Amino acid sequence: MQLTFYRNPEEFDSLAGEWNDLLGRSVSDVPFLRHEYLRAWWSTRGGGEWPAGDLWIAAGREPAGGLVGLAPLFATRTREGRPGLMFLGSVEISDYLDLLAAPDHLGAFAGELLDGLDRRGPSGWEVLDLYNIPESSPSLAALGEAARARGWAAQRQRLQPCPVVSLPGDWEAYLAGLDKKQRHELRRKMRRAEAHSEPVTWRIIGPQDDLRADTDTFLDLMALDAHKAGFLTEAMRAQFHASLTAAHQNGWLQLALLSVGGAPAAGYLNFDYGGRVWVYNSALDPAYLDLSLGWVLLGYLIRWAIENGRREFDFLRGDEGYKVRLGGVARYVERLTIERARAG
Repeated sequence: MQLTFYRNPEEFDSLAGEWNDLLGRSVSDVPFLRHEYLRAWWSTRGGGEWPAGDLWIAAGREPAGGLVGLAPLFATRTREGRPGLMFLGSVEISDYLDLLAAPDHLGAFAGELLDGLDRRGPSGWEVLDLYNIPESSPSLAALGEAARARGWAAQRQRLQPCPVVSLPGDWEAYLAGLDKKQRHELRRKMRRAEAHSEPVTWRIIGPQDDLRADTDTFLDLMALDAHKAGFLTEAMRAQFHASLTAAHQNGWLQLALLSVGGAPAAGYLNFDYGGRVWVYNSALDPAYLDLSLGWVLLGYLIRWAIENGRREFDFLRGDEGYKVRLGGVARYVERLTIERARAG
């Protein structure tokens, strides 16, 4: 296997087609590893999360030139201030990250990656600090084994839960699977909204809609929450626009907006990818708290997912109680740190 490092945006761009083709064959086919998502992330360094960093994307190829492995990395100072390498997408706004490799090439690629970084990687790097790897990913074992075979230390740490709902074939079967109290509450909230004196309507934006305007509507709703307002810096708003545009252009954006009497009142920013709805962010006007519109819109979206043949509804990272009450079962993401052995 031949390992090549891609170090500038033009080289990053050149990988687009074969990158996404490899992702479709990889151990973790998730939207946060799509080329267009990570390219948008890099354009703002995650909305300003990483002020400094250099691209170090590692690509493994067969002798005939076929791409069989990718490590989407960048060199930076880690959260602990150490010179290291991290996944593009780290840490706050990308819920699942991983290597890109088909299972039968994963072990060989992991070994080539560590050897390549050791011999030709950034000067003075000390640690490979990899966040948000799904706990079910074989990359955790492959990288750990490759590290130990070279006398390097590898450590795994469990991070946040990602509650996932396995969807049945119809809405009534989904409701029947909920706790009796939660089933009653969800039905009651949806009926109450539908009986409200002002019409409660919702839509998923489509090709006919003004994406930029609808994104601003969603972000303005988010900013009505004081905590989220602090999160939505100018750089982070630019990141949202870039990532939503990339997802929309490639057919996997699900931006849902709910209105009361024509006024925007709630929204969900999701990704619709690979037979799963990925619940990325939410927004709510507190003036409508009494209508429980967050629950109502989630109910509509779960029903939509079932009716449109989606297999899972992934609430992504976070242990908020409503995720479990709506049927989510926790899966976890992990952090893998690999300490490079010091020479001598």
